[in-house]
Amino acid sequence: MEFQVLGLDGSRKHTIELDDEVFGRVPSEGSVYHAVRNELANARVGTASTKTRGEVVGSKRKPWRQKGTGRARAGSRQSPIWVGGGRAFGPRPRDYSYQLPKKVKRLAYKSILSWKTQDEMLDVVEDFRVDSGKTKDCVRVLSAFGEPRKTVLVLGDDDALTKRAGRNIPWLTVLTYNRLRAHELFYSKRILLTESAAKGLNAMYGSGKAESEGARA
Repeated sequence: MEFQVLGLDGSRKHTIELDDEVFGRVPSEGSVYHAVRNELANARVGTASTKTRGEVVGSKRKPWRQKGTGRARAGSRQSPIWVGGGRAFGPRPRDYSYQLPKKVKRLAYKSILSWKTQDEMLDVVEDFRVDSGKTKDCVRVLSAFGEPRKTVLVLGDDDALTKRAGRNIPWLTVLTYNRLRAHELFYSKRILLTESAAKGLNAMYGSGKAESEGARA
């Protein structure tokens, strides 16, 4: 598909060809769900922990004899039914992370990009760099593309200065085209692709890549 490229002043400059396999496909809701869930699970620390009856402090002596008191049987003050006792079936430290198939991840990225394109929430802009690394310079560049809202800026290369300039902007997330995050893309209100990032996505996820892989096989 033909897509307009915006200049740094917000005006239309020229067009670029976007691969329909990446930006014009029918979105797969299932792959998006699994990709977002996988990223959230992998980000969990998993340090929640409670003490069992074997770990709480207290005497191990039987509170009273088994029979003849008229009270319920009790074997330990560490029992979960006692105040100050251990926790039954409480959380324990664990690893929540798991691997997602690469094909599902790729399909999720393509689905989200297609979704945002169809909803007119994706723009392609001319390549730029914030060589000063200053937040105010990055804000000045982004102000040409509309009011501040939750935005993901996708760069064509790993530009450390531009990323540093954007990391203090609360409504902005800066990614590179080969290190996308489904959660950030899905919940964004606007995606800004630099021209080089758009070309990189075409090459990485487009139909041309699938054809070349098939030819090598």
